Amino acid sequence: MITKDMKIVEVLQVNPQTAYVFSSYGMGCIHCLLAHSETVEEAAAAHQINLETLLAQLNEVCQG
Repeated sequence: MITKDMKIVEVLQVNPQTAYVFSSYGMGCIHCLLAHSETVEEAAAAHQINLETLLAQLNEVCQG
């Protein structure tokens, strides 16, 4: 399960397909150094994205 406290890189390691969710929001952080230090919650706040919606979409991808 993807949580708000996971680093972006950790989410990508759980399921590389989550990159498509991040990209759909215009989040280029998946390709930068911030992916190693920024949490899902921090990224959502920085991009003004609803955290609960983002988490739901990430977890949906992970569940297949």
